Amino acid sequence: MTDDAHFMARALKLAARGLFTTDPNPRVGCVLVKDGSIVGEGWHRRVGGPHAEIEALRVAGPRARGATAYVSLEPCCHYGKTPPCTESLISAGVVRVVAAMEDPNPAVSGRGLAVLRQGGLVVECGLLGTDAEALNVGFCTRMRTGRPFMRSKLAMSLDGRTALASGASRWITGAAARLDVHRLRARSSAIVTGVQTVLADDPALTVRLDAGEEVLQPVRVVLDSGLRTPPSAEVLKPPGRTVIVTASNDAKRRSALSTAGAEVVTLERDPCGAGIRLDALTRYLGDAEFNEVLVEAGAALNGALLRAGLIDQWLVYVAPCVLGADARGLFDLGGLTCMSDRPELHFTDVRQLGRDLRLTLTSAPARPEENPN
Repeated sequence: MTDDAHFMARALKLAARGLFTTDPNPRVGCVLVKDGSIVGEGWHRRVGGPHAEIEALRVAGPRARGATAYVSLEPCCHYGKTPPCTESLISAGVVRVVAAMEDPNPAVSGRGLAVLRQGGLVVECGLLGTDAEALNVGFCTRMRTGRPFMRSKLAMSLDGRTALASGASRWITGAAARLDVHRLRARSSAIVTGVQTVLADDPALTVRLDAGEEVLQPVRVVLDSGLRTPPSAEVLKPPGRTVIVTASNDAKRRSALSTAGAEVVTLERDPCGAGIRLDALTRYLGDAEFNEVLVEAGAALNGALLRAGLIDQWLVYVAPCVLGADARGLFDLGGLTCMSDRPELHFTDVRQLGRDLRLTLTSAPARPEENPN
């Protein structure tokens, strides 16, 4: 069992090499072991390319016969852009497969393990499954719910402010925190922002990492119900795709944005507000096969997402500075009239990045009713 855990940990480490490049596919690693030694290993590098099992079998060649395969996700058993990995493992003479978790994809979901058992292999599943799930949290969420895993990134001062009253905010946090944000962008399928952020800051919302790191630029999604995005905005410029999500039918503005390179998508307007229906947005993002989505937006959109309960994880970077009472806050929630109405979050991680702190939070479980006595 100790050896099994060691080799599965290696498979997960290999899978993480595809953190920035496999969308919309999951990140998967595979290690082939025979007589206690690794004879082949591989990972899924990008969509359309060989799966991890195929890469490992190619390295192992004839040494795969009689080997155990450690795979961070159940091998596929259906034809997609590539043939089934189950057939390749059986044909190569692999005698045992240890999978970290079942594939949540309904096209697989236990069928791959069943095919391997029918082929005479010894099959086990569940080793380091929590780690495997965390590596593919977006893929698993989308396959189970139809929507992506949603994160929101915010940066604030010690007094909970995101920018001066003038809107100036560069830079609240230091270099280490900003690099961490670029790595969050790199693992995301899409970055969502609001038109107010585009108009105020004109961000590019691209990934900027070391030249040696391979990255797929995330799709930039701008929520712009009235099509106010300027055709000259940085967010419309290469590299990467940009989608403008709107509720407007203004043909002239749509044409100008399309000419500037944007894809313009129409969704329902929120009947209770001025923006896009956020539940329709998350359905669209899931249908577009986005696994992990990073929100980088202002107080209005973050407040709406918080009220709607649509963010799975909040990442708040806290800088050791103070901006004062006139500066801008994190969330626009309207006027809360009683403490019981306040949204609550739950800390899951706190760590230091350079001079700053990164707080990781999720929605808190419902509070028990207070005893008035």
